[in-house]
Amino acid sequence: MYAQQIAKIELPTQPSPFALLDGAMAQPVSFFPAGTEIYAQGEKAGPLYQVEFGAVRVYRLLADGRRQISAFHMAGETFGFEADATHHFFAEAINATGIRVVRIAAAADMSRQLLPLALKGLIRAQEHLLVLGRQNAIERVAAFLVDMTERQGGLRQVDLPMSRLDIGDYLGLTIETVSRVFTRLKDKGVIRLLGLRSIEILKQDVLLDMGE
Repeated sequence: MYAQQIAKIELPTQPSPFALLDGAMAQPVSFFPAGTEIYAQGEKAGPLYQVEFGAVRVYRLLADGRRQISAFHMAGETFGFEADATHHFFAEAINATGIRVVRIAAAADMSRQLLPLALKGLIRAQEHLLVLGRQNAIERVAAFLVDMTERQGGLRQVDLPMSRLDIGDYLGLTIETVSRVFTRLKDKGVIRLLGLRSIEILKQDVLLDMGE
């Protein structure tokens, strides 16, 4: 459906961390416009995907039609690991996103190189479950903002490529609740809203305490 919109481009960026590994074949960067599907639930798995720029949401559609986002992936991060040969989630570009597909040769043994990446994904999934287990919406949003800050190098200004609806579907909250929490954090002087997709952390320690 989107094949005509996806273009292969070459970028003057840092080499892929897979480029020097035996058995890994990094492809040219593919450009995905906002909202474009990267892979679908039920499709054959195999390659890994590295975000060169932009952001990706990984989600599943529930039986009642609701969407549950399980992960966001930012520039420099790798996704697409599966325990078997099938994708169990959808992956979709949040905004204009560049993806480098890395294909692993069938005979290659890259377990030592891939294990740290897989473990990092497992740890992030476990932390997400801990966030969902919290009763307080402020705690959930605060923990999410702390995570976004850490993944962007601890900067005070944090880019949020995802929408408030995305954040709600990730945290198990309604979009109205997410918006109210952002407003409350702003009124308390914890954050400054620079726009719909950008905030400034004013009180890092307070945000950390809220998210613990």
